[in-house]
Amino acid sequence: MDGEGTQDARGTHAHPVPRPAGPPEVPAAPPRPARAPGTPPAPGQPPRTPSAVAAWLDAARPAARPGIWRYGYQPPKRTTERIAPVTVAGMLVPLAVAALVWSLWQRGVTSYQMAPLRAFTPDDWWWAGTVVSPKVFEGRAVPAPGAEALVVYEGISFAVLAVAVVVLGSWRAIVRHYVARRPQPARALTAALLALAALGFVFPEAFPLVGWSPVPVVDPLLSLTVLITDSYDLMASSFYTNTLYAVVTLLVVWPFARLGAWLPYAREVLARRRESDAADASVPERPRSQWPELRDAGQPEAAELLTAEVAGGRMNDVDCARVEHAFAAARRGATPADFRDTVLRQAGAAWTHPSGARDLPRRTARHDLLAGQVRIGGWVAAEGVPQPYHDAGAALGPDVLGTSLLAVGPSGSGKTRTLVEPVTEALALQALTGRCAVVAVSAPGSPLGADDAFDVIVRIGDPSSVHDLDPYAESDDPDEAAVMLAEALAGDLDTVGTQGAATTLAQLLGPFRAVHGRFPALPELRELLEGEEAALTPLREALAASGDDVMRRELDARARQTGTPGDPGRTLADRLALLNRPVFADFFGGGGPGRPFSLRAVAHHPLRVRIDLPEHGHEEAGRLITRLVLAQFHAVVREGGRAHFVCLVLDDATGTVTAESVRRIQRLRSQNAGVLLALRTVADVPEALHGPLYGAVGCRMAFSGVTTWDGNRFAQTWGTEWVETTEVAKHTVFADQPMTRALHALRKLVTGKAVTTDAVTVRQVERERWSASELAHAVPAGHAVLSLTNVKGEYTPPLLVDLRS
Repeated sequence: MDGEGTQDARGTHAHPVPRPAGPPEVPAAPPRPARAPGTPPAPGQPPRTPSAVAAWLDAARPAARPGIWRYGYQPPKRTTERIAPVTVAGMLVPLAVAALVWSLWQRGVTSYQMAPLRAFTPDDWWWAGTVVSPKVFEGRAVPAPGAEALVVYEGISFAVLAVAVVVLGSWRAIVRHYVARRPQPARALTAALLALAALGFVFPEAFPLVGWSPVPVVDPLLSLTVLITDSYDLMASSFYTNTLYAVVTLLVVWPFARLGAWLPYAREVLARRRESDAADASVPERPRSQWPELRDAGQPEAAELLTAEVAGGRMNDVDCARVEHAFAAARRGATPADFRDTVLRQAGAAWTHPSGARDLPRRTARHDLLAGQVRIGGWVAAEGVPQPYHDAGAALGPDVLGTSLLAVGPSGSGKTRTLVEPVTEALALQALTGRCAVVAVSAPGSPLGADDAFDVIVRIGDPSSVHDLDPYAESDDPDEAAVMLAEALAGDLDTVGTQGAATTLAQLLGPFRAVHGRFPALPELRELLEGEEAALTPLREALAASGDDVMRRELDARARQTGTPGDPGRTLADRLALLNRPVFADFFGGGGPGRPFSLRAVAHHPLRVRIDLPEHGHEEAGRLITRLVLAQFHAVVREGGRAHFVCLVLDDATGTVTAESVRRIQRLRSQNAGVLLALRTVADVPEALHGPLYGAVGCRMAFSGVTTWDGNRFAQTWGTEWVETTEVAKHTVFADQPMTRALHALRKLVTGKAVTTDAVTVRQVERERWSASELAHAVPAGHAVLSLTNVKGEYTPPLLVDLRS
């Protein structure tokens, strides 16, 4: 429920989470907290520059591939590729040979210079000249116009020679290097110059500066026309010859037009001119710090107020992102008037988070809330790395966390410091903007972040904990509650199936709720699972008195199975005993001072929740609690009507991954949710689930120091790629001639090496992107190999990330 710029953040129906009574007051001059470089100041703090927040808002954030830090990102310029001298030689040598052959042909064969072998008459039209190119033989002109038959053969010979030059020469590489890769308009201009040069060869009479003979193109066509039609009238027609000239010109220019992309460039120029004309006619585009979207929506008063707040340093990045998110929600809900009234009334403090916080007390990472990213390092530029990732920052956001992330690395490799903590901090910041909810489960003895950065902190086993964890997630359905408890108690067991355990629990939870109106506390549930008559008899009598035959039959079926071979009740009771210790007596609905908190609240409100696992010898209980939280998370995120992203962060997922949880992780992408799983080794997951787990998550991260066994799983998941390899083999040269053998012997005597020749083999081979050995031994300290996939299906291959940059 929204009202007066706040949101109702009730954790359960009966136990609401505290929220401020009104908009929080901006402190006058609070102490300046530690802040990452480049982050705008918090409200009430003097900005470093008068327009620090405005500059942050106006910064360019170009669209980039997944995992690239977009704030300040500039796509790298393409490096100029140097063409090999052998490629240039491959073009020049066939061209020189063709020129020599054509020169010899012109000197001794063609009829341009060779006199006829006999006397001509006017009837010998095939040896006479043409109206286009009259010939002179023995110092006299041919009296009658005609077509020279040898010109046809001359054109055919020239065409054969030209095709041989094109086939033998490396023209494709030359053209691609010098023309096709050039940006417009240089590409179009280069192609136009080449087209003019080609026309100069075909029509030298149109270019008086050139002095070469025409390339035999037009004359053979005219001569062929006369040979086919046996008529001089058609050839003598100016309309026909001009048409032929136009067709030849188009045929010569067309390849260069395709090469220079003239038509697409013309369309681009026309479209750009239209856009410029429209821009000249419209109002100049305003920077983002002046809230142009609000002005376009007809709310100039709200835009002017927010612009003044930004310029005065009374809004930080959280405030700007929160107001933009609220405006987007108002446009979707068609409530722009309410948005305007709230902004005019509360200015930059509008829609403040229910906790009253407008920033975190301390930041340790670099964040960009407009792009929803947190920077975790920098991509390492190496051979085979895509060009956009060269010298770019590595960042994570809800777009990639929505496909879930699996991180594997030994203790001390930096999983918590360089990945889990920055991601948790980023999600907590985004929760303050209303776009995200986060549940962070800390490893025993190492809480994630400061206490002030969270709205709800559940310290299992700590008597000072303000909140308790509801083991049933505020569920009203006995079957749903049974499935969550069964996943936590028996999900990692091979002897008891999850389905059988859920059925056993449902046979007890349903009758108990029908009688008492609530689910049993864990001690009461343990007594029911053990089949104690002191617990079952009153329940059976109450059901008989109420006439609920359905629940009475459920309880009788459970009583008949108690003590039989294969009964999961005893096993569930033993596992439940891990949470029935004195240190947990006041938790899980045991009647302690802590208020029960339901994980279902994160599905409806942008809450920041941290759950601290118990320590001091309760490792197995901590794993059971983690499985319970994961099972509840999967159950609550299925509820529809949620616009914000929900993420579960597990700092230590040892013993958490089960067959059922892997199947549910695959569905989180479509539910606007995701999980981050951190493991010391893949051996903490059952071997049968290794493949399904790597396939269920979209993002995978291997830290420095993983074993070859763990690296082998990553190598299999990332697959192979085709690469070009060059192999050079040296073969000894054996000479047959005595003089050659003597020279080889002298060379061997001088150099000490036998005469060899190199055999170079270039081929395409299929190679692993990252082998198990490379992951185990070639990843430097402070680095990791990361592959990402976002919710749209875009992905990046596994690349090396420097987590210290």
